[in-house]
Formats: sequence, structure tokens, C-alpha cells
Amino acid sequence: MPRLVAIYRKPAYSPLQHLTNDTAILDAVVARLEETGWDADRVHETEVEGGHIPPASLFLNMAQGPLASELLAPLELDGAVVANRPSSVLKCHRHRLVRALTDAHVSFPRTLIVPSLGPPPARTVVDALGGDEGRVWVKRGDVHAERSEDVVCVPPDQVASAVRAFSQRAIPWVALQRHVPGPVYKFYAVADGQLFRWYNSAGGPESAGPPLDEAKLRDLVFRAAAAVGLDVFGGDVAVPSPERPVLIDLNDWPSFAPYREEAATAIAEYVQRRAERRKELD
Repeated sequence: MPRLVAIYRKPAYSPLQHLTNDTAILDAVVARLEETGWDADRVHETEVEGGHIPPASLFLNMAQGPLASELLAPLELDGAVVANRPSSVLKCHRHRLVRALTDAHVSFPRTLIVPSLGPPPARTVVDALGGDEGRVWVKRGDVHAERSEDVVCVPPDQVASAVRAFSQRAIPWVALQRHVPGPVYKFYAVADGQLFRWYNSAGGPESAGPPLDEAKLRDLVFRAAAAVGLDVFGGDVAVPSPERPVLIDLNDWPSFAPYREEAATAIAEYVQRRAERRKELD
């Protein structure tokens, strides 16, 4: 019987209600695969950080921290099927993501990664980031938000104090990002395109939302995911005009909460096909 290992995300990386939703989507994917004959081990990211990684031919990886990703890296190098790959998870940390998206020419707001310690960023640079909107997003520069103050939007004259607040919490890198006007859409997808769902964040999944060019949205988010090698992903896009979506965030393995049941089926079928191709190569 083929064996898989499901790696559940560390609670610190699933704040508030996200812990329940993150657990639920991984549970659902595992259940689908068990129905097709897989035997599953379930471990938590903290166990992986302690060196506990059971043997398997398939790994469903929701871990986000750097230590777990580094310890899982040999599996990827040895050719195991890991979704998402630890190298891709590490590329989603903001201080790496900005470079990857820039190199791939993905539409993304101007973003500077700065150390939280040391001199504050030059005021001329901060004012340029503020632009006509007169505000700058200040985000932790490593993993995605663990709590509400990990992502704040402030006027340029408050950027230096916002950066200091990150340094006081021992967060080494901070992302300063230009604000993109327009409605914000959330999206969820699997790399083979069998699942791609999106909705206006202000109105929710049942809302039609403002006009949007879906073909351009699809092209943008799948190119972004390909740039870092994600299999299961989601994120946020700002739309200053219907034909010009701008990616503002990319997440490895989100909760898929509004689409959990169909997402679980799509993810399970996707990783099953990857495992079958890997077996053929062996």
C-alpha cells in the first residue's frame, strides 16, 4: 500500500481562524487519497523541526517555517513527490519572493526589502513609494502574517516607526510596498489549472464584484506560481483597471475555505498524478 505523509502547519503560521481552516483542507485531501488506497501518516511542522520525518513516497507539505523547509529539502533532492516543494515554500518568504517575481517580470508593486535594524530607509525613497496614494504597506519580510501587526499600511512619515516595531519583535527583514489602488481579489489554484477560483474580497465568494479580465488574471497568477514552483497556491491581486491586475501577495497552500470540497478533490487528483509519473520514472 503506498504511503503518504501529511505535514500540518505550525500554529504560529496559521493565526486565528486560519488554523482550523488550514487543518481542514489538509484533512480533506488526505481523506480523498485514503479512499484511493493510500496509507497516511500525519505529523506537525514542529515534529519535522525535531527531525521526525516518516518515510513515504508522497509528502503533502503545509510547513512554512525555514527550519522545517531546510530539513525537508533532501526529500526533494532525492526525487520524492513533495507538494509544495520546500524550495518553493522558501521562495515564498517575502525577501526571496520579491526577487523571484521581479526576475520573472510578473506585475507586482514596487517593493523594497530592508533590514529592520540600522538606519531607517531614506525619506526620499519612502515618499516615492507612497506616490499619489500617500501611504506605504509595511510587511514582515520573511513568512506571511502571523498576526495583524505583521501587515500595516501607514503614511510615509510613519514608516520608520513601523520598521522599528518589527525590529523590536526580532523580525530581521521588512518589506516596504507601494499601494496599488482598486478592488482586491482573492484567488485559489492548483498548478495544473484544474482548479482556479477567485472572488472580490470586499463582496465575498457570492459577489459578482467589479469587472475583471479573467484571462489576464489567470495568466498573472499562474506565471507567478511557476516562478517559484508552487503546486498548491493562492493569494491576492489588486485591480486598478479590469485589464491590468497586479499581484500583491502569493501564498503557498492556503486554506481554500470557500471552495474546500472541490479543492480537496483537485489537489488529491493532482498529487496522485504526480506520484504516478514519479513511479513510472522509477
